Amino acid sequence: MSVLDPVRDRFRALSTTIVPQAAELDPAGWDRLESIVEDALADRPPAVRRQLVVFIRLLDALPVFRWGRRFRSLDQRRRIRFLGGVQNARLFLVRRGFWGLRTLVYMGYYARPESHEDVGYDARLRGWLEHPDAPAAARAATLAATDGPAGGAP
Repeated sequence: MSVLDPVRDRFRALSTTIVPQAAELDPAGWDRLESIVEDALADRPPAVRRQLVVFIRLLDALPVFRWGRRFRSLDQRRRIRFLGGVQNARLFLVRRGFWGLRTLVYMGYYARPESHEDVGYDARLRGWLEHPDAPAAARAATLAATDGPAGGAP
């Protein structure tokens, strides 16, 4: 069983609030996002993985005290408001937990190859040397830094 299995619906609700574009993911996109997150968590101690699951459950339950509904049942405006409060919480441990969760969501979403085009990411292994729109000065600087076309990056 994966780390996210018991909290998948909660994780997705949090993810679509942290990265609104995630709401447009198809099932394969969600699988890739969650796989990236799962891979990142695989090397973490079991206690850390359990803490993440508990934290996700807590984030889902806390809005009940203010709005009478769980996080995944809130509208987007209230979700954003709630997470803003969590992000700026007085307790450092709560802020740190949210920063960690947010980092995992960002990593899962933006590490997918499909997202690179969406954000205009066009990096190339040999830098400006391979880029079709490279300014001449950038090409010259790259050549100088790599000791010519054969040096530097493979």
